[in-house]
Amino acid sequence: MIEALKPKCELLSREFIVKIIDEALGVLENTGVFVENAEARELLQAEGMRVDETQQRVYIDPSLVERSLKTTPPKIKLFDRSGQQEFLVGGDDFHFDPGSTAVTLLDHGSRKQRKPNTSDVASFVRLTQELEHIHFQSTGMISGDVPEIIADGYRLYLGLMFSTKPIVTGTFRIEGFSPMRDMLAAVRGGTRELAEKPLAIFDACPSPALKWSNLTTQSLIDCARAGIPSELISMGMTGATSPITLAGTLVQHVAENLSGLVVCQLARSGAPVIFGGSPSSFDMRKGTTPMGAIETMMIDSAYAQIAKHLHLPCHAYMGLSDSKRNDSQAGLETGIGAILAALSGINVISGPGMLDFESCQSLEKLVIDNEICGMAYRLCAGIEQRDEPLTAGLFENFSAESQFLSQPHTRKWYRQEHLFSHIIDRDAYDAWVLEGEKTMADRAADRTRAILNAKPVETIDPKLAGELRRIMSTDAAQNDAASLPELPLNP
Repeated sequence: MIEALKPKCELLSREFIVKIIDEALGVLENTGVFVENAEARELLQAEGMRVDETQQRVYIDPSLVERSLKTTPPKIKLFDRSGQQEFLVGGDDFHFDPGSTAVTLLDHGSRKQRKPNTSDVASFVRLTQELEHIHFQSTGMISGDVPEIIADGYRLYLGLMFSTKPIVTGTFRIEGFSPMRDMLAAVRGGTRELAEKPLAIFDACPSPALKWSNLTTQSLIDCARAGIPSELISMGMTGATSPITLAGTLVQHVAENLSGLVVCQLARSGAPVIFGGSPSSFDMRKGTTPMGAIETMMIDSAYAQIAKHLHLPCHAYMGLSDSKRNDSQAGLETGIGAILAALSGINVISGPGMLDFESCQSLEKLVIDNEICGMAYRLCAGIEQRDEPLTAGLFENFSAESQFLSQPHTRKWYRQEHLFSHIIDRDAYDAWVLEGEKTMADRAADRTRAILNAKPVETIDPKLAGELRRIMSTDAAQNDAASLPELPLNP
């Protein structure tokens, strides 16, 4: 049998990749990076790196980068809440998760954005749990009914309560890491067990250009020592906070990611790191950061290719839209981005459900995007040889009256060869009219309600739920926060 060819998208030659990396190493050595965190500067200085304490600037020698790359795992294994289901992050395997940290929710009924609350976030988590092509959960929305100081841990708390999937998250404050780690360890049964079977990825965002804040650097150090994968989210904007050319932005992107990777390896050799980001082209006419622009997607696909050259797992924000509603623009930008990300072999693809420059989440869009993600998986599965010969003798004794509908061969392979949608309209016109002439967004809203009105398949152990509540309540009390909101239903 002939193996299926997995389609790929590559934008850079090997020579171009090497040149970008070489220039990035030159930036680290000659320009350096700003590192606010004193412990990180001490770690770098202990390795012989030149440190300017006045400017908090560190000059990183290429030899240290090379040593750090050798100890960074090329692949990472994530596990679900039970510790049984394994997800490989590396190679050309890819997994979608909803875009993270949206501050608003698009209300389908009013078609207006509003601040989400606990009930909204719980619904978002439950919906993600049931969508088969969204492999990872994310702390995708910030709940507006808890104090901002505990919002990072609270969204993780809701994710763990209402879902079994691995979670992409991150902390907003240095003190926030400890209770978040404690909740993850409670699920796994201990800190050692958590390191052995990671349940979450923590995003860490350098500030463009070439700066690691005290918070994000501490997150790298804390995650490395806890065995939790750090996902490096460089965010250059062409012509604003990074060079105007795509190639120039790639040089800065690589420099920022490699400097973060070095910090992780100095904190603990062998720490899991994901080469990622959320860069964008910058629209100077509007003053916005279009994530759905083709130039943004090209940067993403290109740095993923660089990550693979360096034998690193990779991440990107793709499969999202800058539109404000679930309209044609939302479908256009999301579909192109998701397919390009899949063809580029990006291991962690964040973005489904997102609108409005990564600031808004939509439950209905998440349902639509689940279908797009399914198409991406089907495309990358390729065309397989099912039989030998290919047509399995179907044309023997073929006549003008012959057809294939009733053939056993058709019944055998129909479902394996085809993807079936829950909400894409493939009715004839008259049937579509009889169904109410619904738009894609309307059908997605119907499916969203059906999923959320159904009883959750998975439940969390009451003892574990109580321990998570205790950790979250303790963090709230220590930060002078009021009692936590009641959960909308028994998970």
